[in-house]
Amino acid sequence: MSALSPSAQKVQNALAAAGSGAMVTEHENPGRTAAEAAELLRCDIAQIAKSIIFKNATTGTSVLVITSGANRVDEKKVSALIGEKLAKADANFVREQTGFAIGGVPPIAHANPGTILLDEDLLKFATVFPAGGTPHAMFEVDPMELVGLSGARVADVKLAR
Repeated sequence: MSALSPSAQKVQNALAAAGSGAMVTEHENPGRTAAEAAELLRCDIAQIAKSIIFKNATTGTSVLVITSGANRVDEKKVSALIGEKLAKADANFVREQTGFAIGGVPPIAHANPGTILLDEDLLKFATVFPAGGTPHAMFEVDPMELVGLSGARVADVKLAR
């Protein structure tokens, strides 16, 4: 097994420090989108745990929504859940708050963790697959373990279809 890239190793170290047995793996091809990741991992797109970062418009802190790859985030629901307005987060804000680049943002090990919500739909699966620090890195984890690792509050965050 080859060494992990520095960003993926940071996530692996955070998993190990939390007592998790989850292992970050890096793949030759990237999984920048939920569809790419699901194809690469040969899993259901709904099992991909996307990390979507918003900016709290009042405090300027980050709001992480860990959502199923099959869902879109309902920003109005998230605003109501946190009691604050949301603003768009640009690439610089995401890197500043998380320490990771868009396309590989993991749900843990953030430089400045803010409010964290987890899509209740992820709890339907035995395992889910979040990003592991780079577009090439991912890990498999029980969704309830992910709740504990991330400190997330489970909620209905999906946009109705």
